[in-house]
Amino acid sequence: MKRRDVLKGFAASAMMGPSALRAAIQEDTPLTADQFGPGFLWGTATAAYQIEGAWNKDGKGPSIWDDFSHKKGHIKTGENGDVACDFYHRYPEDLDLLKQMHFDVFRFSIAWSRILPEGTGAPNVAGLAFYDRVIDACLERQIQPWITLYHWDLPLALHHRGGWRTRDIVGWFSDYVALCARRFGDRVKNWMVLNEPMAFTALGYFLGMHAPGERGFGKFKRAVHHAVLCQAEGGRILRSEVSNAHIGTTFSVMPVQPKSNKEKNILAARRADALFNRLFIEPALGLGYPVDGFPYLRTMEKLMQDGDTEKMKFDFDFIGLQNYTRFVAGFSLFPPVLWAHQVKPARLAGGREHLTEMGWEVYPEGMYQILKQFAAYPGVRKIIVTENGAAFPDTIQDDGVHDIRRVRFFQDYLRQALKAKKEGVPLAGYFVWSLMDNFEWAEGFKPRFGLVYVDFKTQKRILKDSGLWWKNFLEKKGH
Repeated sequence: MKRRDVLKGFAASAMMGPSALRAAIQEDTPLTADQFGPGFLWGTATAAYQIEGAWNKDGKGPSIWDDFSHKKGHIKTGENGDVACDFYHRYPEDLDLLKQMHFDVFRFSIAWSRILPEGTGAPNVAGLAFYDRVIDACLERQIQPWITLYHWDLPLALHHRGGWRTRDIVGWFSDYVALCARRFGDRVKNWMVLNEPMAFTALGYFLGMHAPGERGFGKFKRAVHHAVLCQAEGGRILRSEVSNAHIGTTFSVMPVQPKSNKEKNILAARRADALFNRLFIEPALGLGYPVDGFPYLRTMEKLMQDGDTEKMKFDFDFIGLQNYTRFVAGFSLFPPVLWAHQVKPARLAGGREHLTEMGWEVYPEGMYQILKQFAAYPGVRKIIVTENGAAFPDTIQDDGVHDIRRVRFFQDYLRQALKAKKEGVPLAGYFVWSLMDNFEWAEGFKPRFGLVYVDFKTQKRILKDSGLWWKNFLEKKGH
């Protein structure tokens, strides 16, 4: 794909009760699962640290998130994921809820330090056995287990040895992937190597907002390059170890638009797009780092060794895209290097009442735009939306959670995904974030994304009206 094709378009872009739920379901133009075609995959997504709990049980070692969340001032609410949703003990109940909503797929991650407490060395038998039980429980319920190998919870022992800042992590990660592939590959055929590498490298190593809480562009660049190498090497190991493997990796993405047609804003948008959307996909496709959009990335050459251009490449079976909102960029002297700032979402949305609880603008058209952008790469043959969802304030009323805003969110985003699919985007699946309310990283437990409400004091589960909407939507597929 020519890089100029990636840049095209910047200049031109500039609470309810049962009756209300029925009204939300019964739209003027009904949306049905069958419209997405036979074989389309429907799932929910989760992450180990956000749901499992049992942070130090049965031989598990600490992760960078265990360490980070236990330090004062890192989590807005002062909470941690020590117990979270207690999925470690309650997974049968949670998988029953998933099955009740008629989803095909359960996407979950493996906690590296649960099976390798020190990150390397002898495996933890109890940790391996836990994931055996989860996988078998999925299969018993005719749910496809989809494994994410790295969802941000690096073993703390490896962080102390350099973590993502050292090239040694390529070897450590390779050994971990091989262990997972050999142990679970007889039953699990669908794999994702990394979850949102741009997010964990930028938030963890540049801005310091997520674990391990480090800051600096130099640290960020090293983490990026090593994640790019691990992304490809993990794919190669899965290909060699798992018969009939279906291998992907996931990216956090959002359409980037300039706030006006002024050249300085267009250039700011190009830099932001290169950083947020192109930084990890293009090396995997053999295009190298997107220096045309963000010239400063030429400094990545200092980190590269002989053969890295080839080592960065891997022919993934699918690409996972995770979209929630958009980025409208304007020129700014801050932050330096990027010289771009984000227009405040509240201004774009016309007020905070039109934002999610994360402060993100609800922008369904962005799903269509980003699917079209990634489908334009010749090397991308299949796309799966591996996360999409919204956090809104949820309250229990009459033993239910009447989250009409979330229902509307899904309807609007699904319509945009369907529009892209009808125009030829090779969209093969859609996974909801998330199965249940969970520990939302530095935000704590306040933002609720789940289809299932979790009372974190009692661990009681309540299927929200959005979960009931999905149950109704999916039970009709194939009929």
